[in-house]
Amino acid sequence: MEVSIPQKLYFKIGEVSKITGLPSHVLRFWETEFGRIRPKRSPSGQRLYRRQDVELVLKIKELLYVKKYTIRGAIKCLNSGDVPAPTLTPEDLLKDIRRELESIRNLVS
Repeated sequence: MEVSIPQKLYFKIGEVSKITGLPSHVLRFWETEFGRIRPKRSPSGQRLYRRQDVELVLKIKELLYVKKYTIRGAIKCLNSGDVPAPTLTPEDLLKDIRRELESIRNLVS
């Protein structure tokens, strides 16, 4: 899951959403679950994510969506610094892709 992060100091939540492929509400929820995601706030109250925040969001996304960790398991994994190798079979990966596509179709319908 190689993602190119632009060379900027700060990213607004919409930019992080585009980079990571996650909806803004998921990013806001993860702030409450993962204490290490702490975007700064602009004077107008907008979230400003640093590059390391975006990298952490991508790592969490991989743990939850690819490696199928629970939130609690992902927190433990991040705290221990141990990020194991992927264990998905090609069949599991196809099932996940199909599920994601179906959820997208349901959102669009």
